[in-house]
Amino acid sequence: MKRTLFTTVCLILIIILQACGSEKTIPEKLDWKVQDFEATNQNGETVSFSDLKGKVWIADFIFTNCTSVCPPMTANMAKLQDKLKEADVPVEIVSFTVDPKRDTPDVRKKYITERGGDLSNWSFLGDYSFNYVKDISESSFKSSATKPAEGTDQFTHGTRFFLVNKEGTIVKHYSGVQNVPYDTIVEHAEILAEK
Repeated sequence: MKRTLFTTVCLILIIILQACGSEKTIPEKLDWKVQDFEATNQNGETVSFSDLKGKVWIADFIFTNCTSVCPPMTANMAKLQDKLKEADVPVEIVSFTVDPKRDTPDVRKKYITERGGDLSNWSFLGDYSFNYVKDISESSFKSSATKPAEGTDQFTHGTRFFLVNKEGTIVKHYSGVQNVPYDTIVEHAEILAEK
């Protein structure tokens, strides 16, 4: 009788402990607060930091005249967008141009759609000064942004995808160019979306 009671209690404790440990979490979370910003998307609509409050979003920094990392980053973001939709994870995508003079709304719109992106939940932001986006990139996302060196028209910027929670805090970043961990990003976005 005592042995049966002891076994039953042990089983109940194991079940409780397993249930407590089954909550999914994001390992090695960052805690970078995104500063307030306001910009214009590819449709000429104003998008601000406050518009994204209460939503999970993924951000990156690109420009349409880029001859190196931006085309694959944008195609990778479009692929990630498809995977998030397949998994039914509600996420907004926010791309900031680091070349706001040349990247007009129509140019930005065309750039995303030509690389397979769906603009229904993807805002490609611009209509600000380079110094404005440089400050956002460096202060909030801890990612450098530099004007082109003399003799070139290529800006330098980070190549990561940043996952931002509903409170506007960056919790994780991932490679946006090579070996993009799509499944991991979807899993982490799902954890944030359920909170």
